[in-house]
Amino acid sequence: MGDLVVGIDVGTTKVAAIVGEVRADDVYVVGVGVEPSRGMKRGVVTDIAQLSQAIGAAVHKAERSSGYDISRAFVSLAGSQVKSTSSRGTVGLVPNRGIRAEDMEKALDSARTIAVPHTHEIVAVIPRSFAIDDHSIRSPLGMFGFRLDVEVCVITTLSTVVSNLEQAVRAAGIYPDRFILNALAAGDCVLTETERDMGVVVIDIGGGTSDLAIYCEGVPWFVSVVPIGGDLITNDITHLVHVPFEVAEAVKLQHGHAVEREVSETDTFVVQPFGEGIPTEFHRRELAMVIEERTKELFDHVRKEIKHSGLDDVLRAGAVITGGGSQLPGIKEIAARSLDCPVRLARPDRVTGMADSLRTPAYSTSIGLLRLGLQLDSVGVQPAAQNGNGRSGGFGGLFGGFFRRFLPGDDD
Repeated sequence: MGDLVVGIDVGTTKVAAIVGEVRADDVYVVGVGVEPSRGMKRGVVTDIAQLSQAIGAAVHKAERSSGYDISRAFVSLAGSQVKSTSSRGTVGLVPNRGIRAEDMEKALDSARTIAVPHTHEIVAVIPRSFAIDDHSIRSPLGMFGFRLDVEVCVITTLSTVVSNLEQAVRAAGIYPDRFILNALAAGDCVLTETERDMGVVVIDIGGGTSDLAIYCEGVPWFVSVVPIGGDLITNDITHLVHVPFEVAEAVKLQHGHAVEREVSETDTFVVQPFGEGIPTEFHRRELAMVIEERTKELFDHVRKEIKHSGLDDVLRAGAVITGGGSQLPGIKEIAARSLDCPVRLARPDRVTGMADSLRTPAYSTSIGLLRLGLQLDSVGVQPAAQNGNGRSGGFGGLFGGFFRRFLPGDDD
C-alpha cells in the first residue's frame, strides 16, 4: 500500500486537485477535481476571494470522486519573480568521526546565508555537489575529513507571491504542507534519470507563464520563469479574429499551428466575431503566422534564460517540453529551431486509476506534485487526505525536503 497524498496545481488557466496513492512504479489516482481558474494571472494572485473559491470548488470535486475529506495538500508555485542563484557553504568537521547528516545540513545552512532583498524569500536550497578537503565527493555521508564544502542552487521569489497564494489556499480550508515549484514538479514527472544526468532543460508551458528548470548530474542547477504562456497566444488571436477569449482559445485548439509554412494557403475556418454577428471566414495560414511569431518569442526568452544560466553547453539531452501549451501542433519544430538542440514532447506516463483525462501534458505538474511532494516531506509523511488541522511543514519545510530528495548518491 502506497502513501495517499493530495496535490493542488493552481494555475492561470485551471485549478486541478488530485488525490493519489504514490507507489513504487506509478501514481494510482483515486480522485480528481478540475475547475477553471479565477483570480490568478501569470502565476500571481490577483483576487484572493475568487482564487479561493476556485480552489474550494476543485477540492470539493476531488473529495466527491475520491470519497476522502481533504484538509491538506502539496501546492504548486509559479510566478515570474522566481529566480535562482549559486552559493557555497562550508563547515568544519569533527576529527576521526564520519560525516553525519547534521554536518551536511550545517553546510547547507551556511550556503543559504546569502543577501536576499527584504521583499523576497528563499524557497529552496538544492545541493549540487559536495567536496571534502577540496576533493569532489558524490555522497560524503560516513566519510572522514576536516572540512565539508557544498555548492547549491538557491531559489527565491517575491514574498507576497507566497503569502497571497497561501492565504487563498487557507481560505479554501486547505493547509498547504508544501509549496513546490512548477518546473521541479513537472521535471520529476516527465524527465528520465538519463536526461537528468546528461543535462536537460524541462520547459512547462502553462497558461500564464512558462517555467523552466535545467538539470545536470541528476539535480536542478537553474530555475526560471518566462512571463509568456498559452494565454498570450490566445489573446493575440482575439485581436486577429475579434472574438471573446474563450472562442479564441477554441480556435487555437481546433485550427492553430505553430509553423506557418506547414499550413495550406487554401485552408480556412469560420467564426462569428463581435459586431453584427455575421460569420466570417479566416485563413488558417494567417492564424498560424500570429501563433508562430509569439511561439518564437517564447523560445527566444527561454534561450536567453539558458544562456544566462551559463549551462547552455551542458544540455546533451536537449529540451523536454510539457504543459498545456506544448500541445500546439508544430511547437516542437519551433523549439528545436530556436534552442538548437534535440526536443522531446512529454506527458505523464506512470499514472493509473482514474487517470484517463490526466495523461496529457497539461497535467504533468499536477501529477508531479504528488510524487515529489511525498519525497520532499521531511519527516515521515502523514496522509494528505485526512481530517487533521495540523500543518506538517509549510513553506519553510522545503529546505529539509530538498536536502533529502536531491542528496547526491541518494537512491531512495
